[in-house]
This record gives sequence, structure tokens and C-alpha cells, in this order.
Amino acid sequence: MSESEKRPAERTVADSQSEMTEVIMPNDTNMMGTLMGGRLTQLIDIAGGIAASRHSRSYIVTASMDQIDFIAPVHLGDQLTLKSSVNRAFGSSMEVGVKVWTGQPRTGVIEHVASAYLVVVAIDEFGRLKKVPPIRPETPNEVRRYEDALSRREHRERERARRKAARQVIRDEAAAAATAPAQSASK
Repeated sequence: MSESEKRPAERTVADSQSEMTEVIMPNDTNMMGTLMGGRLTQLIDIAGGIAASRHSRSYIVTASMDQIDFIAPVHLGDQLTLKSSVNRAFGSSMEVGVKVWTGQPRTGVIEHVASAYLVVVAIDEFGRLKKVPPIRPETPNEVRRYEDALSRREHRERERARRKAARQVIRDEAAAAATAPAQSASK
């Protein structure tokens, strides 16, 4: 096994943790003065990518964002804080959790406004999959997130297989429909 194929040494969840803060400006908001969902999704992707990059110490790409919950609106002028960490590592992929909080500078009120799970994949400089280190949860909350990540992964895999089968049925029906007029014309 070459050096690049070996799985790197285990790292802790704390090694991957990331926190970033943004002030919500007019170009981030819709006509109601609240943060646009697409802009929040972009910020979640950035925060999640930072955590995955810290854990894998490599280039990363987002493979999926399979769950995002918009819990409360974020308003113009709010301070948005995104906290992310790797929940679990699988071969070359990682599940990253991102929690989003808003702080209102005038009142000091802090509110949980969104949560998301991303699957991020490590790649080398040529775009090939790269093994990532296993992760070691240390706190009870990290252990819970670590265990829950496996359940979510199993669900994603079942859903991927279901969608693949559905696409095959559609392809088969389209092929049958394309050949049906030719068969009836030849009769």
C-alpha cells in the first residue's frame, strides 16, 4: 500500500470545528428584509467546507446537503454565526453538521435559526478520492452526533438506491415507448 493510500491518523471532532460570523447586509436579503435561503445555503456550504478541510487536510467538494432546516428568519443587520464540525468520517467522505445562530446586536438575543447536514468528499490535487482520518468523538454530544451520522448515511444509501431504480424504470418505459410506434407501424 502506497503512502497516499494509507488512512491518516485519527483526529478529534474539536480538530475540525469551525466558526464564522457574517453581518446580514441589504444584498443578502429579499424584499421582506430577511436573509435569502440561497445565501444562507451558500454560507452553510462554506462553513461545512472549512470543517471538512480542517479534518481531511485536503481539497474537498460538497457531495450533498441532504437536510437543511430553516427554523427562524434572519433579518437585515443581524449577526449570523455558523458553527460546524465533522460528525463522522467514512473512507473519503465526511458528514459535517452546521448550526446557525443569529445575534441581534441591539438586544443581545441569540437564536438558533438553522441546521444542516452536508456530505463532503476529500480529493487530491488530481480530483481523485482521498482517504480521510477516522474521527474520535470525545463528549456525549459528539458521540450522539457520531452515531446519528451512521443512521443518516444508511438512509442516504437506501434513498440513492431507490432513486436509481426509479430512474431505470423511467428509462425502460421511454425505451419501450420509442420502440412501440415502430412495432405497430411494421404490422
